[in-house]
Amino acid sequence: MKMRESELPGIGKKIEIFTRSADKITIILHEDGTRELYHFHENDDEECVSNVRFDDEARQISAILGGMAYKPKALESVEAALDKLMIEWFKIESGSLADQETIGALGIGEHYHVTVIAVVKKDRGKILNSGSETVISEGDTLVISGERNELTRLMKEKLTASERDV
Repeated sequence: MKMRESELPGIGKKIEIFTRSADKITIILHEDGTRELYHFHENDDEECVSNVRFDDEARQISAILGGMAYKPKALESVEAALDKLMIEWFKIESGSLADQETIGALGIGEHYHVTVIAVVKKDRGKILNSGSETVISEGDTLVISGERNELTRLMKEKLTASERDV
């Protein structure tokens, strides 16, 4: 794979990717956080066949492409060694019970057996090794680790919008 990166003044960056199979993909990284993906015709790397614009979903798509949402068979032995341990990135939703609460008050470790690895504040500040006194807010992203069923229960019960607000 070959890559070429260039600045787009006032816009962001352009990354051109040429795959082993000679496909050309161009990704535009806008300064406002949006992303554009362009796929070019196999016989003419100047003729765009399709394009897609992404906002927040770019991170989720990159996780899928990077193999975080799909587990190839080759990784089964790694999962067995970790015994169902998962790491998730979860953005605190507006109206969730977690908004303006501390990690300790939510019982994340005590009741859900989940560890908060880091908190990425909505202003992009980071809190590593956050303690029970760390306050989390709507729009913050938690990096959490635990077993899949406990992570799912925590996200459903505390981190997503409660039914009273829906």
